[in-house]
Amino acid sequence: MKYRQLSQIVAAVVIGGTALCAQADNYPSRPITLIVPYPAGGTTDIAARTIAQAMGPILNQSIVVDNRAGAGGNIGMGVLKRADADGYTIAMGTIGTQTINQFLYKDMQFDPAKDFAPLAMVFTTPNVIAVRQDSKWKTAQDLFADAKQRKNEPVTYASPGIGSSVHLTGAYIEQAAGVDMLHVPFKGVSGSMPALIGGQIDVLMDNLPSTISQLKDGSRVRALAVTSAERSPSLPDVPTLAESGLKDFDVTAWFALYAPAGTPDDVQAKLIDAAKKALATPAVQEQLSKVGAAPGNKTGKELAAFEAAERERWSKLIQERNITTN
Repeated sequence: MKYRQLSQIVAAVVIGGTALCAQADNYPSRPITLIVPYPAGGTTDIAARTIAQAMGPILNQSIVVDNRAGAGGNIGMGVLKRADADGYTIAMGTIGTQTINQFLYKDMQFDPAKDFAPLAMVFTTPNVIAVRQDSKWKTAQDLFADAKQRKNEPVTYASPGIGSSVHLTGAYIEQAAGVDMLHVPFKGVSGSMPALIGGQIDVLMDNLPSTISQLKDGSRVRALAVTSAERSPSLPDVPTLAESGLKDFDVTAWFALYAPAGTPDDVQAKLIDAAKKALATPAVQEQLSKVGAAPGNKTGKELAAFEAAERERWSKLIQERNITTN
């Protein structure tokens, strides 16, 4: 009897293992959902739709973008955590959801270091400091000099929201330049850009892809500086903040694909391979170049290590500047 029971258990394990292997071999056999934890039209949405369109043909399946905005990206990533770990639900995580939010929100629905499998960085991009075309500030130095003088009426700057990576970039700039500015949060560039053009705010800070069309048009807004260590090829005449007097200043936003923790290794490998192939195509590289972004080059464990370093960096700034979501 014991021998028969043992044989049945072994057979079940073998059948189960065979089924899992077959599942991985056949993956994907139906459409994949790509969660975007921010509104449509923003930089995260641009990243998701670009990579989804390119990865679909490689995987021979459609990838459907599903915007689940709210709580600084936490709602959408919470949906990913609760999804089945089968590779049919993935998400576009960001510098905010993966390295910043845990130090700002008390009611986190997930642990970014434990609840997700890092797949592939899709792209990186600088943030940009923009002003109206008729602004008296011609350079970032002009802005900082004026900000130091304006004690009773501080310079106002817009970001996509409290606790966003752009908000923290603004706080980092204040710290590096030795100025105090008034942060005015908006729900994305669809609200902040009209406010800048209309004169309700002095400065707009955002990810470059969200603003580049207006900046290239140049009729209503212009850029003072970008936050990356090097100039953006998309705006070659716009200096970096390091060139503008903030020595060694280097901040880039990044966007990466994640699956739920526990997703089979073979499935992860297929998704990573498809992302790498998609990012290597001339069409995707051209698309990213047009919006001021550079293709990502980190996957799997390397991406996880990069995240860990980013958490250390931003947690220190949040503590030093006493930044909260209240």
